[in-house]
Amino acid sequence: MRITRTSVFVDDQAKAHDFYTGLLGFEVRHDIPLGQFRWLTLVSSEDPDGPELVLEPDEHPAARAYTEALMADGIPTTSFTVADVEAEHARLTALGVVFTQPPVPTGPVVTAVLDDTCGNLVQLVSAQPT
Repeated sequence: MRITRTSVFVDDQAKAHDFYTGLLGFEVRHDIPLGQFRWLTLVSSEDPDGPELVLEPDEHPAARAYTEALMADGIPTTSFTVADVEAEHARLTALGVVFTQPPVPTGPVVTAVLDDTCGNLVQLVSAQPT
């Protein structure tokens, strides 16, 4: 068994597409129109054959309640590993990305949390520099 896809509920697929591809650097794997929504999946440019991230519309009432509750409590919806959280924080901040938590050493890792502008907080993680 392996993970091939995981979802992030978003309030606007077009805005999420632009944020996750234009700022975070993901690449589109599938973009298939399905009525008013799309089957929109992304992959890491560093691992194009790896797991897909589905940008899932948050149209279901439970999805909205879930993401709104996590956002209100400051809890990230998902987590992405980066080589250097400090460098990624600086790069993304320069591009206008808003962070709700700057880089913080937490045991063996450094974490930071950003707002994806689509209803989610996303945690970035890297190994603690040695």
